[in-house]
Amino acid sequence: MRYFRLLVLSNGVSAYGSYLNLVALNVFVYQVTGSPMAAGIFMAVRLLTSVASGFVSGRLVSRFDRKWLMVGSDLVRAVMLLALLPLSDDNRLPLLFVLAFTTGACTTLHQVALRTSVPEIVGAELRVKANGLLVTGRSLAMIAGFASSGLVIAQFGYTTAFALNAVTFLVSAVILSSLPIRTRAAATEGDGASEDSGRASRWVSWVLLRAAPVMAAMLAIRGADALGSSSHNVALPIYSSELDPTHPATFISQFWATWAIGHIIALQLCSRYGKTGRTFGEKAFAAGSALMSVGFILVFVGLPTVPAVIAALIAGMADGFTEIAYVSKLQEAPDEQRGRLFGLAAAVENGGFGLGMLVSSALLEVYAPIVVVGLFHGLTFLLCLGFLVALVRRGRRPTGPPPEEGDTAGTPEPDVKTSHQGGGS
Repeated sequence: MRYFRLLVLSNGVSAYGSYLNLVALNVFVYQVTGSPMAAGIFMAVRLLTSVASGFVSGRLVSRFDRKWLMVGSDLVRAVMLLALLPLSDDNRLPLLFVLAFTTGACTTLHQVALRTSVPEIVGAELRVKANGLLVTGRSLAMIAGFASSGLVIAQFGYTTAFALNAVTFLVSAVILSSLPIRTRAAATEGDGASEDSGRASRWVSWVLLRAAPVMAAMLAIRGADALGSSSHNVALPIYSSELDPTHPATFISQFWATWAIGHIIALQLCSRYGKTGRTFGEKAFAAGSALMSVGFILVFVGLPTVPAVIAALIAGMADGFTEIAYVSKLQEAPDEQRGRLFGLAAAVENGGFGLGMLVSSALLEVYAPIVVVGLFHGLTFLLCLGFLVALVRRGRRPTGPPPEEGDTAGTPEPDVKTSHQGGGS
């Protein structure tokens, strides 16, 4: 874990750069062009690249050294940002759309490579603790990135923001490249050696999901959760303006600060729980996802300040918990399948968030925030209830007639993977 903590630091620095980058580039495109359409196209290019990159990243992390893929993704983003520095604002614009493409691709590749590598770095028994540390670092980086972006741009300008952003990626690359860590399982003779085996494994993630319906259901819930997340992100400024037209930022800041506190509390608790080597089951994931959806819906029903803050705190805690439970479950897949599975997961989550942004924005032109948020998060809640019912029924399903007394020869050995899939919280 000593080296892994340095990896957490590297990932936090890189994540800070990503969130600073997200704000600075989006605002810069709008300021230079004065066109909401240009800003929308920029965001669409970045998001669509992230979705497509999920499938490509799954193949890359299954074939190449994951540590150096992460280093390379940091270096590519740093070089692209440094290329902006000597250019004037007008000359920067064409390069920005190239940057949107590379940023979307490299961010997804970095995430997939890192999540896939955790069991090989710390061992399967400590992956819950490790995931908690990673998500905690990223959450702190998100808060710092969003909080400091406005100050950096206002006080020092876009050129300084781009330079600082490039430095964060360079620092991350230097730390990563110096760590003596193994990011993939030790290869055995003949593993992945033939071209035929590579072609046969092209659709391995889809085959794995068909063979593991529980995992497929969890992936569907995460996609629905991404839809719900997009709805409350779009609806929050509208709802906050309705609550206090003179100070619309007040409720937004309260919400995100409280959500972040709850998120970090849950991550710390999960990390402590993970020290024991235990993991969370599918029932715990479904219950946490359902609770998270309820919490987000309650935020928009018009509660007084204190209950609304409590709802945001619960939503943040449930959000942090379910992310660790979900990632830890996907990391149970064998190393040769894990990369493609996480690539597919990234594509589903990014695609769900992007689709939700478009649909919820259109619906909010007609309906109130509570209707839109309730619709999107209500879908996640219903999926979670259905998943819980299926898990309970599966656990009660008879496994066959009991053996006759004294007859032990026909008793099958327990299947560890199958019995774990039916496990609870």
